[in-house]
Amino acid sequence: MLKKGPAKKVTIFVNEDTKHHLGSLHDAILTFLLHKGVAGATATKAMSGFGAHRVLHTPAIELAAEHLPIRIEFIESAEKVEELLPTLYDMVDDGVIEVQDTVVHKAVRKDRKEVPGPHEKKRAAAKLMRVFIGESDRWQGEPLHEAIVKKLRSMEMAGATVYRGIDGYGAKGHSHKQSFFHVTQDLPIMISVIDIPQKIAEASAAVESMLVDGLIAISDCEMTRLVHSLPAES
Repeated sequence: MLKKGPAKKVTIFVNEDTKHHLGSLHDAILTFLLHKGVAGATATKAMSGFGAHRVLHTPAIELAAEHLPIRIEFIESAEKVEELLPTLYDMVDDGVIEVQDTVVHKAVRKDRKEVPGPHEKKRAAAKLMRVFIGESDRWQGEPLHEAIVKKLRSMEMAGATVYRGIDGYGAKGHSHKQSFFHVTQDLPIMISVIDIPQKIAEASAAVESMLVDGLIAISDCEMTRLVHSLPAES
């Protein structure tokens, strides 16, 4: 387990299609780190990039899409990193390994499951508000869906969830769809909010003032909320 104090952050850059034996290199690296007891590691896939070969890799180009960069990052003690680096150097024969000094301010691991205390069930009549907009819609320089969520949060609504569609069309009849060959920037977005009728009415008025082109739908529902008490500390 990581301890508070000085540590090393290791970042490894490889291509998604780089192989190691019969599998992918990034999977092999994660498996190696797991078996070596590393506290945790994360692999993220980039949207585009280029490296020493000076070739731009992007989903918009079919032949380059499979070469997208993969970033693997983990934090461990200096001693553990020194132990791992020789094997990582052997595994990564086409890529970049970066090691930086860092400081762990907090490391928490919960080895036991906390059993929640008894819960209280609350039921009430409520309203469900759904807001339909496009992903490219803006409000004062930021994405509209983010601005709406911030507004709802400032109004202390019970909660809001943003859903990103994969296909759809609106009042104008335009189809919005993401495909392998074309990444659209205007996929449909739905924001779902549930609260008491009075607060939904206030939220609807606030959101309506932010919309230029969109749809607000409100329906009746019953809200059941389970509130768990925290377990008593021993």
